[in-house]
Amino acid sequence: MDLDELEKRVSPKSKAVMINSPHNPTGGVLTKGDLERIAEMAVKNDFIVIADEIYSRNLYLEGDYISIAALPGMHERTIVVDGFSKAYAMTGWRLGYAIMPERLAKTVTLFNNNTFSCVASFVQMAGVAALKGDDSPVVRMNDIFRQRRDRLVNGLNAIANVSCTMPEGAFYAFPNVSEITMDDKALAKFLLEEGGIACGGGSSFGAAGKGYLRFSYAASLEDIDWALDSIAKTLPKFKG
Repeated sequence: MDLDELEKRVSPKSKAVMINSPHNPTGGVLTKGDLERIAEMAVKNDFIVIADEIYSRNLYLEGDYISIAALPGMHERTIVVDGFSKAYAMTGWRLGYAIMPERLAKTVTLFNNNTFSCVASFVQMAGVAALKGDDSPVVRMNDIFRQRRDRLVNGLNAIANVSCTMPEGAFYAFPNVSEITMDDKALAKFLLEEGGIACGGGSSFGAAGKGYLRFSYAASLEDIDWALDSIAKTLPKFKG
């Protein structure tokens, strides 16, 4: 994250800044120093930080996850948005939550009451079980994701004209394919139609993603190996 650019853009008129770490689509993780600097901006300019922490359990760095809400002066100016879909593989059940100051919670609750009714009771019970139950399946799943990450990223870096930074969180790889083409969406379409590979064009996530592809490694090692082989065979055929 370009914090110099962020600092240029915020002002006392700013109401909120949203951050996402670990990040989708890049897998990047904000450091404690990054968070401290964002916190300084928030206090100085009196804005709220909305922290999307849905991938906080999908972390490959040493040490515990750091939430900006835990930093000095941020408890009362942070909204943490999280859920059960990533850490507990409950994607289809749509169970999430937010942590925020009481003054904001009352307004958000009022809005929610007029937007949706409630989560099905059995899903709520599953959420309670996830929070109170044995955490070892989450740790084991994260170890498996680490293996998949390493296999995919190392394999992508072995393909000519492709380079990929090792992601530190989430379960996405964001390889640079600008030496092949800047039309990432056309390349993604070609890989799907010619190689059977599903990925996204980086520019779908904004202008900064132009010349990149986004892969998810929420797949078996066997499927990842098959995909890497298909990518290596298909890319030379692209005429972009």
